[in-house]
Amino acid sequence: MCNIFDNNFLKITINSYRQPFVLNYLCFLQLNMELKNQTIFILGITKFDADIESTSFTTAKFLAQDNDVYYIDYPYTYKDYLLDWRTDRHKKRRRSFFSAESSLLSTGIERLKVLVLPPILPINFLKEDRFYRSLLSFNQNLIADRIKAVIASKKIVKYMFINSFNFHYPDIAARLNPCLSVYHCVDPLIIHYDRRHGLVSEDIIVRKSDLIVCTSKQLFIEKSLRNENTFFIPNAADLEHCSKALDKNLKIHSKLANIQGLIIGYFGNIERRMDFDILNSIAIRNPEVSFVFAGPVSYEYVPNSFMKLKNVHFIGRIPYQEMPSVLKGFNVALIPFKKDHVSSTIFPLKLFEYIGAGKPVVSTNFNDDLMDYTGDAVIYCKDADEFDAGIKYALTLSGQEDIDQRVHIASLNTWDVRLSEFSKLLSRYFYLKNPQEREELEMNTISRSNG
Repeated sequence: MCNIFDNNFLKITINSYRQPFVLNYLCFLQLNMELKNQTIFILGITKFDADIESTSFTTAKFLAQDNDVYYIDYPYTYKDYLLDWRTDRHKKRRRSFFSAESSLLSTGIERLKVLVLPPILPINFLKEDRFYRSLLSFNQNLIADRIKAVIASKKIVKYMFINSFNFHYPDIAARLNPCLSVYHCVDPLIIHYDRRHGLVSEDIIVRKSDLIVCTSKQLFIEKSLRNENTFFIPNAADLEHCSKALDKNLKIHSKLANIQGLIIGYFGNIERRMDFDILNSIAIRNPEVSFVFAGPVSYEYVPNSFMKLKNVHFIGRIPYQEMPSVLKGFNVALIPFKKDHVSSTIFPLKLFEYIGAGKPVVSTNFNDDLMDYTGDAVIYCKDADEFDAGIKYALTLSGQEDIDQRVHIASLNTWDVRLSEFSKLLSRYFYLKNPQEREELEMNTISRSNG
C-alpha cells in the first residue's frame, strides 16, 4: 500500500462494507475527497513559532482550511521554562503555561488554534529503564490532561489525534481515545538525543496507531513491517516562498555580496550527513569557483582542512524568510549527502525548494527514490568525478526554458498537492474506522445520487 491511490485501497474499501457494490463505489468516490468539518489535534515536533516552519505546523495550517485544528505546541521542560524566561517566545506563552482556561493562542487563521502545554520534567538525559518510563508517564499525563481540558471546555465529542513526529510522547493517543490516531513519520532517528529513548517510543507509536504516513519509501518499508496501515506521501516545498528567488527586484543576500566568481551553494544544516570527501575533492579541483554553505554548522563533523580552503565560505544561519535572497545568488545548488542506511530514508525539503527557485541541482545518489519526482531537474552523482562533471554541466543549464522546466516540476510537488493527498487519506481511514459516521455518509451519498 505504497500509493494512496493504489487500486488495492478500492478493494479494501469495498470489502469493508456489507452493502451493495454500487453503494460501496459511490462511497469510495466520496472518500476520495479531502477531510472536512472534523476536529483534529496535532502534537508537533517543534514550537509553532520556530525560526523555520515545520512540516507539523504546515500540515496544521492546511487542514485548518476545512477543519477545526488544535496544534499542540512542543512542550517546555522546567529547564526550558527558566532558561527561556526573557525571550519573546516565553512571554507569548506565559499566561498559558499554568492555566488551562488561557491555554489557547490565536494564529491569525480562523480555524487553527495553538494549545500551550504546562511545563514538564526534563528527563531525556536518563537511561532507558522503568524509572524513565514512569517519569515519562507522569509527563504524558500532564499533556493529556491539558488536552482533555480543552476537549471538555469546547464540548468536543469526536476528534482525531495526529502525532506529527513527536516520538518522545508515545502514549498520548491511548490517554485520549480519539476516533482516529495517526503517526506522521517525517525522518529517521539519527542523533543520540532522539535515539536514546526514541527508538523504543517510536516503536510503540507505530504499533498502536491506526494509520502511519511516511515521507520516504524506505521509512514506509520499515514501518509497514510493524503496521500494515502504512502509506508513503513524500515531502514537498513552499513554492510561493522559494520562487521569490525568481523576482528580478529581489536583491541577492548581503552575505553573498563579497564572494567572488560563480557560487555553488548549499542551504541547510551542515552536519554528519554531508559527504565531505566529495566536497573537499571538488573544491580543490575548482579553485576559481566559490562553494558557499548557508546554515548552522556542527563543527565536529567538518574537517579542518576543508574549512581552510580559500574558496569555501560558511556564512552562518540564515532565517528561512531570507532563503530566496540566498538561493538567488547560487549558480548551482547542492545536496551533498553521504550514501548510507540513514540517508536512504531522507526526502529533503530543500530538493524542491532549490528547484522551485529555478536553480539547477547537483546531488549525490543517496536516495534513489528521489529520481521518481525530479525528472531532469536534478543531476545525481555517485562519486567526486561525477559530481565535478555534474556541476560543470549544471552551469550550462541557465536558460529560461531550463528554469521554467524546473519550476514546473516543483509545482507538481507543493505542500498543497501533498497535503491534499494526506487529507484524503485521513478522510478514508476516519470513515473506515467509524461505522456510524460511515453509515451517515452512505445515506447522504444515496440521497444526493437519487436527487
